[in-house]
Amino acid sequence: MIRFLHASDLHLGKPFGGFPEDVRARLRQSRQEVIARLAGAAREGGAAHVLLAGDTFDQETPAPTTIRHALNAMQAASDLTWVLLPGNHDSLAASELWRVLAADRPGNVILATDAAPVDLGGAVLLPAPCPVRHPGRDLTEWMDDAETGEAIRIGLAHGGVHDFRPGEDAGPGPAGVIAPDRAERANLAYLGLGDWHGRLRIGPATWYSGTPEADSFKPHAPAGALLVGIAAPGARAEIAEVETGALRWARIGLDLVAGEDGVARHDAALPPLAERATTLADLVVTGRAGLAARAALMAAIRAAAPDFLWHRADLGGLAVSQELADLDQIATSGALRRAAETLAQEAAEGADAAARHAAHAALARLFEYRMEE
Repeated sequence: MIRFLHASDLHLGKPFGGFPEDVRARLRQSRQEVIARLAGAAREGGAAHVLLAGDTFDQETPAPTTIRHALNAMQAASDLTWVLLPGNHDSLAASELWRVLAADRPGNVILATDAAPVDLGGAVLLPAPCPVRHPGRDLTEWMDDAETGEAIRIGLAHGGVHDFRPGEDAGPGPAGVIAPDRAERANLAYLGLGDWHGRLRIGPATWYSGTPEADSFKPHAPAGALLVGIAAPGARAEIAEVETGALRWARIGLDLVAGEDGVARHDAALPPLAERATTLADLVVTGRAGLAARAALMAAIRAAAPDFLWHRADLGGLAVSQELADLDQIATSGALRRAAETLAQEAAEGADAAARHAAHAALARLFEYRMEE
């Protein structure tokens, strides 16, 4: 029997542009530390090998420290054998990267840089390394005729498949995609894929592991890897999902109706306090609320935001329901009252959506200013 951990798309050294530098540093650090978490998951599951199906590195020219730290972490897990497959971000076109890896790799790291069988002890790995970022052909075709004797056959590849989205007919697809039935064609007990950052089952023996550390707000399965066990040639692969992510990316949606307690809805939608320091939160509020309710919601948002590793709130889709009592709190007469009434009218009857949105925002901000006073 062979048992291994299938992971992919670590994207070590990813810059995470657009975030503050302290958050970017935390995101990069968490990705570097995922190697140790993968090692722990492999040991706990009784696996002897960790197969990385491409994009171990985010760039063709990662910083020397990124490479060295990754190799050091793998060397520290010397009881495991690590197999690195070139993906599209770290293809073989990154010749200097693979030269450095070949020169500095510890003895428990295998570089699957050739389309040739690799002996894993009781099983044979058939890798499909990416020669360039966009190879333009199905790199797994050679697996069909690969000679492996009676050994368990395992495939490892990086790229998309014809019917990437289950339930949809994507047609024949371009020449560069992987045949979704490659496992059957090549008599593979398992085909481990990389490239898609969410865990996805393509067939009984064909899976995308997804990234072991989340890197976006897309509604993927929890970040992790796949623990795979194969008892003998011809046996069905036993697959277990393992979570390895340390940081959580949470997109929180609130759709409010006028008169609803937006603060209560907001507070109930947040993750537990203990999880917030490791959570990136993207709050999107839509619907309709009165000026007082909107101001109270904004105060609740500002109070909660520092709890999170990173927090963003988008209230652009929240329309303002103007009530006479709300306008009275801004002013009952004079120029300020006339300005409030003009904004209220523009918010309700503006010539286009942009104008109405701007009027909503201005009226809400005016109300907040008056409440602060």
